[in-house]
Amino acid sequence: MDLFPLARPFTSLIDPETAHRLTIRALRLGLGPRQRELDPVSLAIDLFGLHFENPVGIAAGFDKNGEVPDAMLAMGMGFAEVGTVTPRPQAGNPRPRVFRLPLHRAVVNRLGFNNEGHDALKKRLVARRRRPGIVGVNIGANKDSADRIADYEAGIRAFDGLASYFTVNISSPNTPGLRALQGKAELTELVSRVLAARDTSRAKPTPVLLKIAPDLVAEELADIAEVALQEGLDGLIVSNTTIAREGLVSGLHAHETGGLSGAPLFAMSTEVLREMYRLTKGRLPIIGVGGIGSGEDAYRKIRAGASLVQLYSALTYEGPALVTRIKRDLAAHLAADGFAHLKDAVGADVKL
Repeated sequence: MDLFPLARPFTSLIDPETAHRLTIRALRLGLGPRQRELDPVSLAIDLFGLHFENPVGIAAGFDKNGEVPDAMLAMGMGFAEVGTVTPRPQAGNPRPRVFRLPLHRAVVNRLGFNNEGHDALKKRLVARRRRPGIVGVNIGANKDSADRIADYEAGIRAFDGLASYFTVNISSPNTPGLRALQGKAELTELVSRVLAARDTSRAKPTPVLLKIAPDLVAEELADIAEVALQEGLDGLIVSNTTIAREGLVSGLHAHETGGLSGAPLFAMSTEVLREMYRLTKGRLPIIGVGGIGSGEDAYRKIRAGASLVQLYSALTYEGPALVTRIKRDLAAHLAADGFAHLKDAVGADVKL
């Protein structure tokens, strides 16, 4: 039974961050829904040496401290990404720092990598080591770190053997100066050092993905694609939140400082996704995230070059039943267009 429609009027009256914390607590108590049907075979896909039963995952930011990845998997997600996690615990920015924009089905946040740090997350991932399911770890840098690249190297070492894949998050707008690591010279050093840390730790290296911003210009996107291919990254996540507002949102909270997510981000992030698929010539798997609220949205991301997709903000407005609806609708779109398997539709709208 989907209780979200009953709870929604009450949670909408609560501060967004408090409502989120209550959601995490409920999931920890086992109060989350469970998937009751098998995923359509057409949605399965193999990437990074991993088998995904379906391509729909929960984006980083929902479960920063790795408290409920198994609850999200039980809900029907094909994978869960925890974090962003930094080496040392970090309080983040002052509250209030999360704002709903219900008329736009959007959210603005300036959380600032608030999390409990490597040690707390590592204990939880060690405790679930033998459980099934794909759980990625999104790693970041402490705000006051003297060497932010060293923080990413530390993240690789901390979760070696525990993460199904790593996401290097250098695209949050809420840590001053972090996005500068997307510059060509800085990114080359970052990726080189991170992959060196990864490659010295295990016989079978864990996949490393890079999460980028949607606000980059053409030259910056080309540089990222070049570095990703030359240095040997395993994939990309497109995209993080945007600092743009003009033409996207208006009204109460629209101009709060922070990153904008939700429906207004869809077109921008999908265009960046399409361009990165073209620039990398389809050689790097891409996870599409940003504004997905329906099976049609997910399908458009896939046709633009995404092999997997992630949700977060839409769940705030639609609840967990959205996951099942997206998978059903996505399978229907694939069948309607004559695609037997998800992989056959990836990049269908992009001319390489």
